[in-house]
Amino acid sequence: QVQLVESGGGLVQAGGSLRLSCAVSVRTFSIYALGWFRQAPGKEREFVAAIGTSGGNTYYTDSVKGRFTISRDNAKNTMYLQMNSLKPEDTAVYYCAAGLAGYTRELRTTEAEYGDWGQGTQVTVSS
Repeated sequence: QVQLVESGGGLVQAGGSLRLSCAVSVRTFSIYALGWFRQAPGKEREFVAAIGTSGGNTYYTDSVKGRFTISRDNAKNTMYLQMNSLKPEDTAVYYCAAGLAGYTRELRTTEAEYGDWGQGTQVTVSS
């Protein structure tokens, strides 16, 4: 149905930057709302950022505002998460998610609002 594959994770020093990509295999990419979640060791998965179908509407969790930027390229069926000024607290497995638009709100912040998930990519920020 919908396949998502994350890439771009890795090891980076505090203060550095990293750009994650999420390739979405689906015929009509533009009708899906998208989002990023992360899960740190020993903690539950948490919401990071969400983006609407056109890319014009975005929303971020307070801890990443001003540092992370979510975007999407509907021509390439790809979503991105640009992460700047990274902190050790950002260390986690990052997951991308997709949900068909039209059923609930466009900017979705809970796991239950997304039907399809990627396998995750590890991001490690050293001190």
